[in-house]
Amino acid sequence: MGFGSLWHWIIVLLVVLVLFGRGRISEIMGDFGKGIKSFKQGLNDEDRPAAPPPAKIAGPESAPTNTTGETSTTGNS
Repeated sequence: MGFGSLWHWIIVLLVVLVLFGRGRISEIMGDFGKGIKSFKQGLNDEDRPAAPPPAKIAGPESAPTNTTGETSTTGNS
């Protein structure tokens, strides 16, 4: 009974089905397929040129604030 024997593969298949069950194997293969699809999409996204960053919208600039806690005096001594 060699490694490539038909009986060897049938016994291995039965043991795998008993250990994991039919539903679990289909879930694993589904996740594997999703991973391959995601990988291919990532490769395709890498080939596309990057979109330019969105333009900044100029808003009203706020006055600088004094964070030291001192009050400023403007010419009043």
